[in-house]
Amino acid sequence: MNQQQLDHHLQKTLSRGRVAVTRPAGCPDIGLHLFDPAVLEGPLSHEEAQAVVGEPAYWSFCWASGQVLAQWILSNPHQVAGKRVLDFGSGSGVVAIAAAIAGAAEAIACDIDPAALDAAAANARLNGVSVTLCADWRQRSATVDLITAADVLYDPNNRPLLQAFRAAAPEVLLADSRLRDLGDDHYQRLAVIEGRTWPDLNEFEEFNQVRIYRVAGEMATAKK
Repeated sequence: MNQQQLDHHLQKTLSRGRVAVTRPAGCPDIGLHLFDPAVLEGPLSHEEAQAVVGEPAYWSFCWASGQVLAQWILSNPHQVAGKRVLDFGSGSGVVAIAAAIAGAAEAIACDIDPAALDAAAANARLNGVSVTLCADWRQRSATVDLITAADVLYDPNNRPLLQAFRAAAPEVLLADSRLRDLGDDHYQRLAVIEGRTWPDLNEFEEFNQVRIYRVAGEMATAKK
């Protein structure tokens, strides 16, 4: 997977789209192929806007929670070292890449979007690490030690994932900027860190406060 192929993916929704290598402000140690805002000369046409909204290329942005969780992992490598880590809804792959850099035994980038998996592979190669690609969360290995997820609770229908994560692995690391209250007391808040989507989408300030949570899942509890 190379930059031209990622451009091709992006141009399915934005004909002027292209990616460029950049380092997000929230995790500058990781380089990523992300949307290049320099291509936007003038406003989007109606057709372009409809295409972007209808099938957004989430992988072409590094969202605030992904940056914050990736940087937190790089600053706390002991949390992932030697573990098999599955990053759910991986997008650009930034969190899976951070886990690989921090010494995970295996870092798995899981996303239902084939373009996101291509981006994760390209971004991992850019950073000199490798990640395993997984297109279906239900086909994950039964021996995952840690699940990571960032900004996956934007849809209320995704709330059941909180319990599913706890049931699927001994540990969970979650970063979220959308919900002030997860509604699940198993998740212990570790930190609140400011972050901004890269390239910056000028989101509401409330979405720039990222909360990091950790939980020892039901599998771990059952072993006690």
